[in-house]
Amino acid sequence: MTARNLLLLPGDGIGPEAMAEVRKIIAYMNAELGAGFTTDEGLVGGSAYDAHGAAISEGDMEKALAADAVLFGAVGGPKWDDVPYEVRPEAGLLRLRKDLQLFANLRPAICYPALANASSLKPELVEGLDILIVRELTGGVYFGEPKEIIDLGNGQKRGIDTQVYDTYEIERIAGVAFELARTRNNRVCSMEKRNVMKSGVLWNQVVTETHKRAYSDVKLEHMLADAGGMQLVRAPKQFDVIVTDNLFGDMLSDVAAMLTGSLGMLPSASLGAPDVKGRRKALYEPVHGSAPDIAGKGIANPIAMIASFAMCLRYSFNMIAEADNLEKAIAEVLDSGVRTGDIMAEGCRQVGTVEMGDAILAAFKKLSA
Repeated sequence: MTARNLLLLPGDGIGPEAMAEVRKIIAYMNAELGAGFTTDEGLVGGSAYDAHGAAISEGDMEKALAADAVLFGAVGGPKWDDVPYEVRPEAGLLRLRKDLQLFANLRPAICYPALANASSLKPELVEGLDILIVRELTGGVYFGEPKEIIDLGNGQKRGIDTQVYDTYEIERIAGVAFELARTRNNRVCSMEKRNVMKSGVLWNQVVTETHKRAYSDVKLEHMLADAGGMQLVRAPKQFDVIVTDNLFGDMLSDVAAMLTGSLGMLPSASLGAPDVKGRRKALYEPVHGSAPDIAGKGIANPIAMIASFAMCLRYSFNMIAEADNLEKAIAEVLDSGVRTGDIMAEGCRQVGTVEMGDAILAAFKKLSA
């Protein structure tokens, strides 16, 4: 039996509730499909701060570095609003991305046919939507130096964040986007702000050169990031793969997420470079946040967490059939009219977190038989 080592980091808010539904799927796969998953668990975010005074402990970082993949829930909440900046809950996620060298963030925006009416856009604009946003994750303004607040005196301060990109960072994220486009509809749109940012000028040049050198079979388009945001809400199905930097990727992927009807629906993957054996460090997480207002109420939508595990099966373990079946199970449950509150519609049956997880597991079992 192949050993597959997973580290589970449920985090804060609704993270533990959503992760519990993935645990049930893992248990079934081990018992009935011989999947061979071994799991460990750690703390991240506010829960880690409460226990260790840090957003993630050194021991749990070691577990993350040793794991084949990390499943991550969510972090943060008002309880930790006043903790020092360096140990805020989000710092745990940023450290995981940095130490695991997870430079490529994949965020699909998929509109299931059953949820086309849940989008804020007209159903005909989003039904069948399938976009993949590839976001550079370890460079740019989130990590650039200097990053500080300077006291100028006389009651004035200056906040400084620095947008920095090197050629190799742009080359490798562009390569990921082009490779993934080849498995989809063979189209990439690169988004930056070359009209006002020097880093955007370099981004445009390097993506163009990378395309010409190794991926000329893929159709490449360039678009200013603000225009890209407008086009995402005007005619989103024009896009296949979008590649962009850390800051614009953060914003544009949230815009794309809401086209689908709910942030609770969407997964993500963060991948590192392949090692000599072709294995990548990887972290999988739902796009939604910790949603502290509904935490502990049993009403959170677990679909994004379950779909993140499906991405884990696909990208970390090459379990393509299992990933396909899990994604089909989600679609079948939605088609049957089962809904959590965030995606509830007239004529459907509203359920809580556990019942939604049970319904998807039941459908997955039938597809796996």
